[in-house]
Amino acid sequence: MNQPQQVYISLGSNKGDRFKHLQDAIDLIHLKIGTIKIISKVYNTPAFGFESDDFYNACVLVETYLRPVKVMQTLLKIEKSLGRTRNKKEGYEARTIDLDIILIDSEIVDTKTLQVPHPEMQKRRFVLRPLNNIAPKATHPVLNKTINELLEACEDKSELEGINIWLKNPNKSFNFSKYNYIAIEGNIGAGKTSLTTMMARDFNAKLILERFADNPFLPKFYEEPQRYAFTLEMSFLADRYQQISDDLSQLDLFKDFIVSDYDVFKSLIFSKITLPEDEFKLYRKLFYLMYKDIAKPELYVYLYQNTERLQANIKKRGRDYEQNIEDEYLEKINSGYLEFLKSQTDINVKIIDISDLDFVKNREDYLIILNEIASA
Repeated sequence: MNQPQQVYISLGSNKGDRFKHLQDAIDLIHLKIGTIKIISKVYNTPAFGFESDDFYNACVLVETYLRPVKVMQTLLKIEKSLGRTRNKKEGYEARTIDLDIILIDSEIVDTKTLQVPHPEMQKRRFVLRPLNNIAPKATHPVLNKTINELLEACEDKSELEGINIWLKNPNKSFNFSKYNYIAIEGNIGAGKTSLTTMMARDFNAKLILERFADNPFLPKFYEEPQRYAFTLEMSFLADRYQQISDDLSQLDLFKDFIVSDYDVFKSLIFSKITLPEDEFKLYRKLFYLMYKDIAKPELYVYLYQNTERLQANIKKRGRDYEQNIEDEYLEKINSGYLEFLKSQTDINVKIIDISDLDFVKNREDYLIILNEIASA
């Protein structure tokens, strides 16, 4: 999965209910563009370059997987939906909402439709003051000066007044920190690692990812399943025990909760499918001896994905040893998980059907899943 970019967006409004327009824009940025990490104070500032009512101005930091041009296109659509029509010929005018990209990490963009850093940002106090409120040490990649330094040197002497009303961050509506430990599970290719990684980044969680790629028996198992099934399951049993024991015992004071892309009981689910009856009985005895004292997740999320989509995802990620996995095997795994989950009475389980969702490409699908998890 690609790393998200950090985008600083300036917001302004001087027409109608100014505060509501800012909040509506933030809500739509959250819905359409990415995770809002920080919101500045709101400042009352005089109109710049034309006679009009005062503006409310603010700045937000957004983490997004969208490319810069797509971010700008989406901001223009948000402006239009909130009643703004950009008219280049008429110059400055009162507006319900004004949204501009100020900085994107240390990236420089120079096209006909987008310039980043914003070419006028160093001249505008109504941009620098809110930006300095949330990112004083961020550096202008062309001028090589921090935002704080640009603010100190800015020749615009407009008087900005902070107001005592704070904009709300929509991301704060998801309170996952009420759990100490959340496990995200699913079939091969369901996207559990992607979802877990996104949640950890967006909600300040300690991330635990299964080390399946390090298992030397996994490619051999897919070539000769009967020969390597027991060896594979035993190696996973030992590795999962060691990893989950270590990670759950190491308290991280700077994280709000733990989220993992597997639960230890997947060992029983997979081994029941791959092992003969006599080997499975032995394996189950060893499993319960090892895992009797391991902490269980307070919330167990199972991502249900149909077989066709699973196969498409498996082929897309391109691991050679997975390319010949049969539909029947994937269907047995799904059945094994569902049978296991139905038998659990002491685990808080949430099953989410993601067959029609693509939470990696579509942020609105991602938010649908977050709402499902938060409502568990």
